[in-house]
Amino acid sequence: MSGGHPSVLVSNRQPLPVDEAALIALARATLEAQGQTKTELSVSFVSEREMEDLHVRYMDLSGPTDVLSFPLGDMDENDVKVLGDVIIAPSVAAQNNPTDPAAELRLLLVHGILHILGYDHEEDAARAEMWALQERYSGVRTP
Repeated sequence: MSGGHPSVLVSNRQPLPVDEAALIALARATLEAQGQTKTELSVSFVSEREMEDLHVRYMDLSGPTDVLSFPLGDMDENDVKVLGDVIIAPSVAAQNNPTDPAAELRLLLVHGILHILGYDHEEDAARAEMWALQERYSGVRTP
């Protein structure tokens, strides 16, 4: 990482096409807009089966989901804040929005990042704030 820009590490473990460069740029822009510059984020694109396994293991819920976030907030040896992991299942994203799966991936990535940064959508006011940020950063409107 140089110049205080966020570092985004990507692991793509599934067969669908994903515009990794565009999603890395979006993740960086989202983190910078949130004041998270000296940070590191891991983003994984996984198969539906792997996502289902993670969903059961960590959330105790059956079936695959579209995105999971695992915040860490640890500092590494270079005083870089390791934010955590955002895990996305592109096949589930495509089912969510078959007409524009790329838009759905942008939305899910920003959604996962915001969760890692402490945003929630359980209460109406918190949901409105999170949805507004998601739309601003991803360019995708949430119904």
